[in-house]
Amino acid sequence: MRIPRRQPCPYGLDHTNTNIRQDEVPIAQSRTCRKKVGCLCHKQISTLGPPANVFHPGANKRKAEEEPSSPTPSKRIKQDDEAPEKKSAMKPIPFPEKPAVIEERTGEIEFRVVNNDNERESLIILTGLKCIFQKQLPKMPKDYIARLVYDRTHLSIAIVKKPLEVVGGITYRPFKGRRFAEIVFCAISSDQQVKGYGAHLMSHLKDYVKATSDVMHFLTYADNYAIGYFKKQGFTKEITLDKNVWMGYIKDYEGGTIMQCSMLPRIRYLEMGRMLLKQKECVQAKIRAYSKSHNVHSPPKEWKNGITEINPLDIPAIRASGWSPDMDELARQPRHGPNYNQLLHLLNDLQNHNSAWPFLVPVNRDDVADYYDVIKEPMDLSTMENKLEADQYATPEDFIRDADLVFNNCRKYNNESTPYAKSANKLEKFMWQQIKAVPEWSHLEPER
Repeated sequence: MRIPRRQPCPYGLDHTNTNIRQDEVPIAQSRTCRKKVGCLCHKQISTLGPPANVFHPGANKRKAEEEPSSPTPSKRIKQDDEAPEKKSAMKPIPFPEKPAVIEERTGEIEFRVVNNDNERESLIILTGLKCIFQKQLPKMPKDYIARLVYDRTHLSIAIVKKPLEVVGGITYRPFKGRRFAEIVFCAISSDQQVKGYGAHLMSHLKDYVKATSDVMHFLTYADNYAIGYFKKQGFTKEITLDKNVWMGYIKDYEGGTIMQCSMLPRIRYLEMGRMLLKQKECVQAKIRAYSKSHNVHSPPKEWKNGITEINPLDIPAIRASGWSPDMDELARQPRHGPNYNQLLHLLNDLQNHNSAWPFLVPVNRDDVADYYDVIKEPMDLSTMENKLEADQYATPEDFIRDADLVFNNCRKYNNESTPYAKSANKLEKFMWQQIKAVPEWSHLEPER
């Protein structure tokens, strides 16, 4: 086999000998020629092994099957026993994997991105998604779900079990040039919701969208039952995207809460859990280098013959930590007032009610220009939540006073026949039903 002559070596090496058989490929020391590509020696070396083990064509040739001659004493290579010992590789950090991750690795499930391209498998998967969305979202019109799932401007990512059994998925619409996508539907089959499918599906979607488009933000309207899921996936009720970018492009749902997720360009979301675990291990290692809090001490000598009452400051380790009885008292004090838990439960019930959608956030001045001219003391459920967390409700009466303000403001600004006023009446009636169910609040009565 003859090798055609290539361009001359830029390092001045001799490559004129082209009559080299495949079994006589010359070998050169790695420092003789540093050229990576285009050089004749490296063209053939790549088929035999790493360049560090070969000689250059200008050197003495030998057959591949011949034994190499011993090196001269002046160029004797150091023996292996003088080489530094290899450091043991760091053990991988154990990571508790969800069933969804394990099932994907073993091939039980796969994630497929599909759209309506008239392919048989795509249509089967889209039909499976349509059925799941219609079952899991009973309040959504079935024909509306079907129209969007099969719409060619929408894409879907589905969790598929063999043979083509769909157990969940997400339908979304990317807006090219605007760097955001709208999540239209998201659902997992009811009998598959404890395996981590939802979180793993969202991670797949984020990585796929980042890799295939300019999309870096998601917007979605979440119903009250889905808000918790979307919060865990990095969504927030605070919309930072400019309204000019998305307003009028996404579908607006009555009773839903708009949420946004902004992705980080350098994060691979499928590896995010493992990455956070590694970061946690690094932080804890740094803490252990400066702290002794991880040390476990033996029981006091005074307890050798049984547990007896002793002064904590007599224990050297406690005394060295800087602990004092005042610190213990401060730590045992309740973080919130005595009514906090019950009021928080009531507020959550109000926020999750179907009629709460007009009152979840403050009225936008840009949407309703004269609202704050009419309503001098505005109030909403998110403001009440902030006040509750700040312990500004000393009694249930204070909480109810703000809630009444929400309902009365609505009825003052809106006509009784509007859906806003009707929602205020329904939510107020529900609130008093919940209050009457608490024995400690039996003395509270609605205003007549």
